[in-house]
Amino acid sequence: MQLYTKISIALVAGAVAGLVANLFDLEILRTVLVAIEPIGNAWIRLITMVVVPLVFASLVVGTASLGDISKLGRIGGKTVLYYLGTTAIAVTIGLALSNLIRPGSRIDPEALEGLRSTYMAEGASRVELARDAPSLVDILLNMIPRNPIEALASGDMLPIIFFAIFFGAALSALPSERRDHVIGFFDGVNEAAMVMIHWIMRLAPYAVFALIGAVIARFGLGVLQSLLVYSLVVLRGRGLHVAFTYTAALRFLARRGPREFYRKIREAQLIAFSTSSSNATLPVSMEVAEEKLEIEKEVASFVLPLGATINMDGTALYQAVATMFIAQVLVGDISFTAQFGIVLTATLASIGAAGVPSAGIIILVVVLEQALAGTGVDPAAGIALVLGVDRLLDMCRTAVNVTGDLTAAAVIERSEYDYALKHGS
Repeated sequence: MQLYTKISIALVAGAVAGLVANLFDLEILRTVLVAIEPIGNAWIRLITMVVVPLVFASLVVGTASLGDISKLGRIGGKTVLYYLGTTAIAVTIGLALSNLIRPGSRIDPEALEGLRSTYMAEGASRVELARDAPSLVDILLNMIPRNPIEALASGDMLPIIFFAIFFGAALSALPSERRDHVIGFFDGVNEAAMVMIHWIMRLAPYAVFALIGAVIARFGLGVLQSLLVYSLVVLRGRGLHVAFTYTAALRFLARRGPREFYRKIREAQLIAFSTSSSNATLPVSMEVAEEKLEIEKEVASFVLPLGATINMDGTALYQAVATMFIAQVLVGDISFTAQFGIVLTATLASIGAAGVPSAGIIILVVVLEQALAGTGVDPAAGIALVLGVDRLLDMCRTAVNVTGDLTAAAVIERSEYDYALKHGS
């Protein structure tokens, strides 16, 4: 049986167990499911443990292997532009659906009051966290680490990526007899990390069952029912983004068959859905890219770590729908100008919030404050409306983010192949 089939079975079994515990109010089953959640958390820690050595080693090897600084700049520029473009499209899809369906006009007043009273305090704490977060300028400055060892020790991804690329570029400028020894060492580290991933992935079905079962057992479907239309708009938007944006990119830019591509990345999507973490999924994404999609290592090792940090298509679409939903509930319709501001703010904030805890909610606070400026509405009141389903929707948006990362790797690889053919290199 394929690993992704085992993971799928575990995911369904965990969801069913959680639903049974809630629907029949089985306190013993609910307690058991919550009690085994540490198994899933331990697995996430195991796979996260591999992220820093894998990202650093693979980026150093990939960058040094390019052998041409101009090629590094070309790949980096195309990658960032591609990520910004797909993020802007995702936000636009979210706004279009929100204007068409108007989820904020369909929520029951009684449920609305219950959500406010239940999540208002937590919403206020999230707003405070967002206001304490560094600005975009600070984040760009912090990309340059004062101490690379400290960045590696703390797992701060943007500085790690910056230093690894800079170090790899410096290696590429050395004579081959000196460069090859260092590249050989880091290539060995990368291969060892891949072996660890194979071992860790054998435990994935058990971890997925524990994680999904605990989430459903803890939250149930009560909150989801009260926010059903809003949740469906978010999910429909993400489905459209994958079905049209990514499929078009695969067909016309990467020149790959979308159906076969999605079948091959299923394992990474399931892990992303279960863990709600692009960084935790990164080792699996890199393995899938290199072994199943046969994407060149130098492209995958550059595009995927960068995407796990700055590419948030699923998150950005969620911000757009959530902002429109909150605005429709609390202040009514908002102007086209304000909606255009949402596109810009959500696109830029998705990069600016990279590496910050609770990044999705932090981006939402930033977008809300821009969209609701001058209305007198406290963002905490808006955040309180959507916190109840944030955990469940977070699982879906992470799966979309990872799908976008892998699609980008395929697109960039094809672009580099076409460039090489055109210039005879």
